[in-house]
Amino acid sequence: MDKQPAVLYIEDDANSRRLMSMLLRRRMSLPNVTILENSENFLERMQELEPKPDIIFLDIHLQPYNGFEMLKMLRQLDWIEGRPIIALTASVMNEEVHKLRTLGFNGCLAKPLDMASFPETFDRLLAGETIWRILD
Repeated sequence: MDKQPAVLYIEDDANSRRLMSMLLRRRMSLPNVTILENSENFLERMQELEPKPDIIFLDIHLQPYNGFEMLKMLRQLDWIEGRPIIALTASVMNEEVHKLRTLGFNGCLAKPLDMASFPETFDRLLAGETIWRILD
């Protein structure tokens, strides 16, 4: 891939935001990383985002819009086609995994993220692979 991928991460937990920022910006040297701490004015913020993200990571338990609501909004945007939207959540029950799959997430990663394997997982997700890494 010639150009560096643009990444969007929406997460209300400060520690999770710090970890992802460190992974993406420092360890993986990605220049186009946007990290939002809430889902306020979500659609407006998505339309203004430049560059448009090539991959999106959504925390599920957010306010005012949760991950499921944000996914539905994202799927209505004309530029989103073909871009993976990945759920990140610490509380993954079987029912929730089923809901994540059914509603159209392209994968799910359990928090805390595995720092050692994340860069490889990131590349696989970006290439279109569906990954469901759930803690039992």
